[in-house]
Amino acid sequence: MSQTVALATLGCKTNQFESASLEQMLREAGYTPVPFEQGADLVVVNTCTVTAATDSQSRNLVRRARRLRPDCRVVVTGCYAQVNPAALQAIPGVSLVLGNEEKQDFLRLLQADHSEGTALVSENRQALTTSALPVAAFTERSRAFVQIQTGCDAFCAYCIIPYARGRSRSVTATAVLGQVAQLVETGYPEIVLTGIHIGQYGADLVPKLSLLELLQQIVIETGVKRLRLGSLEPTEMSPELLDWVAQSEIICPHFHIPLQAGDDAVLKRMNRHYSAAQFSELVAQIQRRLPAAAIGLDVIAGFPGETEAEFANTLALIEGMPISHLHVFPFSRRPGTPAATMSGQVAAEVVKARAAALRSLGETKQQIFARQFVGQILEVVVEGQGKSGVNRGLSRNYLPVRFTGAVTTERGCSLVRITGIGASGLEGVAI
Repeated sequence: MSQTVALATLGCKTNQFESASLEQMLREAGYTPVPFEQGADLVVVNTCTVTAATDSQSRNLVRRARRLRPDCRVVVTGCYAQVNPAALQAIPGVSLVLGNEEKQDFLRLLQADHSEGTALVSENRQALTTSALPVAAFTERSRAFVQIQTGCDAFCAYCIIPYARGRSRSVTATAVLGQVAQLVETGYPEIVLTGIHIGQYGADLVPKLSLLELLQQIVIETGVKRLRLGSLEPTEMSPELLDWVAQSEIICPHFHIPLQAGDDAVLKRMNRHYSAAQFSELVAQIQRRLPAAAIGLDVIAGFPGETEAEFANTLALIEGMPISHLHVFPFSRRPGTPAATMSGQVAAEVVKARAAALRSLGETKQQIFARQFVGQILEVVVEGQGKSGVNRGLSRNYLPVRFTGAVTTERGCSLVRITGIGASGLEGVAI
């Protein structure tokens, strides 16, 4: 009789990609995936450790799995498992704790004879290479992710990821091209390139390769129709890369760029290597080359030592830039990072208020950005159907779209005439 498995994933697109790979391995081994809330024979929790809150969420998922199915086997992996396996071993019912590198050998380790509560976590800062995990399909997704890189060498003051993911390592171009080509052949209309620090792609390969060169190979060799970039550091947005994206009909006009703060003193404390003025000029360059491009920023509220004047500088910088949306992160002390022990920790209520102000500004920016598309025709990747037969999807400019009318089947996309803006984003009619 087939065993059931439920996967719970926290965190970034890299984790989502790796969970899809783990699910594929488990399917091929005879497991039947079921929803988490249904309860399963095996539960795999792929954790995140970006903040103390995500650590708590990871622990709660383990406990909930045991409440839903007291006799289930729980395997925990991901970034929290990597940096603090002992905390997860201590939770009753955890069968196995695996580090991020161990995902490569997940099935064999799962099937091996281990005592209850075993932790297998290698020191991934010593790893020099990485391999592409196999993914042929993404359950309930019309967009596919391809991991081109893992790890990070930046050591920003607030971030644990260099320890959780190891040094920056690139998947070979041959493996990336093969993965993209397979997903295009399967019929996915959009491919998203993901990783921890994709702007460093290829620097560790022999011979070296750049992200731009990889993009050019993908476009030429795979037949991909719509390609989207993951997060790019502002210092790695070269003029050559921007120029090539601007002239491409395949690369989506969408940039996710971590700002983190709009004040130079805060940026220095964060160990970020650019100024507010340099960041503003980069955004202006993107807007000049691609006026309709979505530009989303990450920003942290209440970093240690942030004064009212420094926060006001961040607000003013964002207000003055033609961006489309914000991802706001209230600062959270992450044990093991320099920021956790810095002086000048900002009071929780102040952090909350600043985060709220940033989110309000982000909503205003998104409304302004979305308004320009009313009356236009957008290509939308269809992601599902909501209530009353209304379809939902995503535009090339990273705008959610709700629309009525027949869905165009070619490449899983529809052309949609935008008629207005609703509570959930743009609204329109398929043509």
